[in-house]
Amino acid sequence: MELFNGSLLAIVIVVAFFDFTNGFHDAADMVATAIASRTMKPAVAIGIVTFFTFIAPFTVGLAVANTVGTFVDISTASAQIGESVVIAALLAAISYNLITWRFGFPSSSSNSLAGGLVGAGLYAVGSGQIHWGVQALQAGELTGFMKVIAGLFVSPLLGFLIGFLIMKLIFAVFRHFRQRVSRLFVASQYVSIAWLGFSHGANDAQKGMAIIGMMLLAHGVTSEFTIPFWAIIWCASAITLGTLFGGWRIIRTLGFGLFRVRITHSVADQLGSALVNSLATVIGAPTSTSQVVTATLLGNGAAEKPGHVKWRTAAGIVSGWWLNLPVSICLGWLYCYLYLMIVR
Repeated sequence: MELFNGSLLAIVIVVAFFDFTNGFHDAADMVATAIASRTMKPAVAIGIVTFFTFIAPFTVGLAVANTVGTFVDISTASAQIGESVVIAALLAAISYNLITWRFGFPSSSSNSLAGGLVGAGLYAVGSGQIHWGVQALQAGELTGFMKVIAGLFVSPLLGFLIGFLIMKLIFAVFRHFRQRVSRLFVASQYVSIAWLGFSHGANDAQKGMAIIGMMLLAHGVTSEFTIPFWAIIWCASAITLGTLFGGWRIIRTLGFGLFRVRITHSVADQLGSALVNSLATVIGAPTSTSQVVTATLLGNGAAEKPGHVKWRTAAGIVSGWWLNLPVSICLGWLYCYLYLMIVR
């Protein structure tokens, strides 16, 4: 079977569009505080994030891709059924990305894709083919969909806590030297935003790779789940292109809509978010850079003056997170149903 038959080529293109919207969303989150603090020009911040987003997938391994690509088993399904699952999941994720972008809310491409996979998997192959990981969790092992849930729901809580603690530490150490160390914070922001971009590319770019790996397996191109090198280049390039364009609606919400962001908040937010992403990548758990960055920034604000945070705006953002997974599951189920109705 040729690698690039019509259906496979179409899916590879849709994966690129998903990764583009992923980068488009998350770039806005990553550069918002740097721009809002007025210490870095937008073009410079986006350029740094773009570069490090691209190089990350080639250096950190594929643990996240293996997690995402194997919790819905389509190895025994027909090529048509496999196509329905991945196409429906991609369409669910893209739909939610575009809707939340329209309203200027940072959302999770990872949640959307995971929910889309579950919804499509439930319709096309049934619950028995989804590796839920519940029994393994009872035995103290984190695998399958439970690892996805842990990465996507625990990471914002961890981000808030780490953001709170880092901000408190900065205030304690530099309380009497704020003016003298301003140059240090400006310089350190180049390092922190580069690390954040790297951690984003290391985690988020692997989700599109997982979809391609699933599709190659469903079509019999590969005998087991694996990620070819060209898929790494393709997905890294697509998410990088999305990062390059960014989303100004989200930048306005996150950088200017929660509280007045200064250089200390920006550096603390980037360092905390990068740390959470990096820890999750090491264990192969997918995270949402959007959620982690936003939660960490809220932790920064709460550590300084909780009353200055616009919690109503924050509540609107967080409510979108809670809706993300169930809405994406429903969308994945619906798109899978429609796809199979059309092609059969």
